[in-house]
Amino acid sequence: MMQIKVVEEWIEKAEEDFGFACVSIEQTDYFAQICFHFQQAAEKYLKALIAAGNLKFRPVHNLLELFEICRQKDSEIGKIKEECRYLNPFYIDTRYPVHWPTNYNKETALKAKDSAEKIRGFIKRSLKI
Repeated sequence: MMQIKVVEEWIEKAEEDFGFACVSIEQTDYFAQICFHFQQAAEKYLKALIAAGNLKFRPVHNLLELFEICRQKDSEIGKIKEECRYLNPFYIDTRYPVHWPTNYNKETALKAKDSAEKIRGFIKRSLKI
């Protein structure tokens, strides 16, 4: 049985991250942090779908792992796999020192926004909200 309140809470938190990142693109040059918030939004949208299906998951930030769990509920989710793949590195790269090249600019942030928008739209359609 779907726990409506839990699903709504995940969506609300996702919307906060998504909205903050959207507004920030035009107001700051901290593009790595903007990408982080788009990754966080995507993570929370996926967790909303997981909660809606009463599926089990570990507390992880890996969008591809969450994506695979979501497959159990929605076979159409393959439509957003590339978006999950694009956003997935932003959890680590934007928060910790890494020893590989990173390049966070407005173009990267806009692409992150597009990916998050596609995930957002898919999940909200799937949940009929």
